[in-house]
Amino acid sequence: MPLLPLIIGVGLVVAFIAILVSSLGTVGMTPTPGTGTTLALGLFGLLSLFYLGYFLLIILLAIMIFRLVRRRNLHFNRQILLYEDLVSVAKELGSKKSTDVSVLTNSLDRNLREARLDDLEKNATLWAILSFGFGVGLFYAGYFLMKDFYRHERREDMFIQDLVRTFYALGVPINLPYRTSHVPDRSFALYFILTLITGSIFAVYWVYVLVSDPNNHFRQQMVIEDTIMAQVSPTLSSPPTTTAPPPPTPPAM
Repeated sequence: MPLLPLIIGVGLVVAFIAILVSSLGTVGMTPTPGTGTTLALGLFGLLSLFYLGYFLLIILLAIMIFRLVRRRNLHFNRQILLYEDLVSVAKELGSKKSTDVSVLTNSLDRNLREARLDDLEKNATLWAILSFGFGVGLFYAGYFLMKDFYRHERREDMFIQDLVRTFYALGVPINLPYRTSHVPDRSFALYFILTLITGSIFAVYWVYVLVSDPNNHFRQQMVIEDTIMAQVSPTLSSPPTTTAPPPPTPPAM
């Protein structure tokens, strides 16, 4: 990304110098009075517009990083709360049915602890500041925004598999739709190199990826969560099954 403003700036300077030289006329011709001043003012105005546009671009990028990191934090925090609720539901249902599913719920608890460690909240304001001016922080933000969602979805799939097994053991089979597409494990090194050698043109696609991959994940996750809640909620509202006590033994005669 840092190469793009440099390339454009150098190109503008070279172009205007060429125009300035050509306007002075060929050998033996007298330049028009005031032409150099007019071109200098034009050069200054266009360069000012360029750097104004550049300044607005880095502000927009900082705002974009802030919103992407904030969206990441909100989703990850929400998922941890959902995990906690589903683990509590499984334990409550096991107690209600007098069924020992401690081994399965321990696996769910372990997955939940890993999510708390790996999906730690990142300061959106700090990363927006670090990304300002096409610095190293911008590239690192692009790195973790790609990789965090990939790891998050893989862990989420494992949690859902354990959850389905747990509820199946409790007599509550859950039929879930398959993900039509997964968040791919994209190569940061490849994206970084392509961004540099294309003068930041490839960065446009990188931004598209940072937006579209989480959006696809959100859409499919909503369907999975709605399906789980629709199939589990009726079980919680049903009365507990109890075994009738045996009739009292008549006293011995």
